[in-house]
Amino acid sequence: MAKPCNPRMRSDIANTPAMSPTSVRPSRLNRHIRPIRPRSLISITAALTAAVLSGCISMAPTYERPAAPVANVWTPDVSASPATATAQPASALDWHEYFADPQLRSLIDTALTNNRDLRVALARVEQARAVYGIQRADLFPSAGIGASGTRQRLPGDLSLTGNPYISSQYQVGLGLSTWELDFWGRIRNLKDAALDDYLASDASRRALELSLISQVAQTWLSLREFDERIALAQQTVDSRAESLRIFTRREQVGSTSKLDLTEVTTLWQQARALVTQLEQQRAAQAHALQVLVGVPIDTSPQALDRTVDDAGLMRDLDPGLPSSLLEDRPDIIAAEYQLRAAHANIGAARAAFFPQITLTGSVGTASSALDGLFKAGSAAWTFTPSINIPIFQGGRLVNNLDLAEARRVESVANYEKTIQGAFRDVADALSARRWLAEQVTILQATQDAQAERARLAKLRYDHGAAAFLEVLDAQRDLLAIEQTTVQTRRALLSARVSLYTALGGGSRLMPAADTPSGLFGQTPRVVEPSPGTANAAQTVQ
Repeated sequence: MAKPCNPRMRSDIANTPAMSPTSVRPSRLNRHIRPIRPRSLISITAALTAAVLSGCISMAPTYERPAAPVANVWTPDVSASPATATAQPASALDWHEYFADPQLRSLIDTALTNNRDLRVALARVEQARAVYGIQRADLFPSAGIGASGTRQRLPGDLSLTGNPYISSQYQVGLGLSTWELDFWGRIRNLKDAALDDYLASDASRRALELSLISQVAQTWLSLREFDERIALAQQTVDSRAESLRIFTRREQVGSTSKLDLTEVTTLWQQARALVTQLEQQRAAQAHALQVLVGVPIDTSPQALDRTVDDAGLMRDLDPGLPSSLLEDRPDIIAAEYQLRAAHANIGAARAAFFPQITLTGSVGTASSALDGLFKAGSAAWTFTPSINIPIFQGGRLVNNLDLAEARRVESVANYEKTIQGAFRDVADALSARRWLAEQVTILQATQDAQAERARLAKLRYDHGAAAFLEVLDAQRDLLAIEQTTVQTRRALLSARVSLYTALGGGSRLMPAADTPSGLFGQTPRVVEPSPGTANAAQTVQ
């Protein structure tokens, strides 16, 4: 039999007014504990987000641009060819301004719109941009609204009452998925690495765009070269065909020997062979231009009715100083962004040695009846912080850090190699511009002298003072020097195109990467960890 309660307690109970469960007066301990309400939970989450984003530590090493492994000035053979007073820096000169020919401008513009390699590069830039957006999203908590309903039947042998029963539970609320508090900068460094990869891919796209401009111009110049060389060779074929006709008639009447006729026939066939060879090479260049431009275009000789020595075809360029290449060459810029990404990945690898703190929570309503979800007293919430301290990873963390360090060494070497390659490109183009200009002058004088020799030989032959073999030799030498002169003129123009590319032509005017967020374009702030922090990181394996 149960004992009656204390009379004093009975009187206290009797004098206490009836209250709902939610109106029970809190105990002395509970008076000092404020219940977490849904609005408070959201405020806490927002405050933690702001604190994490503004106050996290970065484990990435301090970035310092490696010294350029090249001289501060151009070599003497390059600097011996100073720029003119009207020369401009290539990086500040758009290709529309550099190339004066309207036909070439049209081809370049079409190629920049339709070239498939450039489309692939643009797609890769968009991929890198999306990867950055995904990585950046990890800095913020993910929330979603969810609803669920559960009905279950419990058999009698599992029920406390011994009778089977059916239970129901319904929930609606805002859920916070597992969110890592980035105290050590792991996620931020991964975000910075993704940003640098994105910017590197965009710089590589700009480098490809500049290369495409150069390839279109070079191929266009080659087509014009072949047209001029074919025209010269065809003139020789026609001239030798006339000589062959004359010598054939002379041989028939016995006024010349069979040997002379054979000599003339051989030279005529050689000229024809040269024409067919040049036609084949021209066709290959035309096919290459079609691929570069990306759409069908007219590459017939009638569409390219100019010679390769047009005056004012390209502007004069000022090479500037070698150090300017670091800011103007898109491939060097891409290599430096890759180096920055390697630094950020080291920071992420270091941060992996430290505890990971994550938060999970939800706020909403819950009820055993569907119509009770939004009634008073149905509020429900959960808040679950957790911490994961790496103790033993089988050497995974150490090896991951070693991998990041090795990739940084590789990125430094690649950056320096890119600078050296750029320096050589400019030096080669400047040297070619200087020496080819001298060669063109010499070859033009040689061609003029050879043309005079051919004229005098023909005159001597007409007056019976020389054999026709002397005329044929002079004409053969004239054709050879004409072909060489055209080739050298085209090589000089190609060197000027290469110089524009090597100097990063128009790079300062090219549109940079699309930066939809204010975080784009900002140099990541990296802090070298203290020696104690670094040593602590190395102790965890």
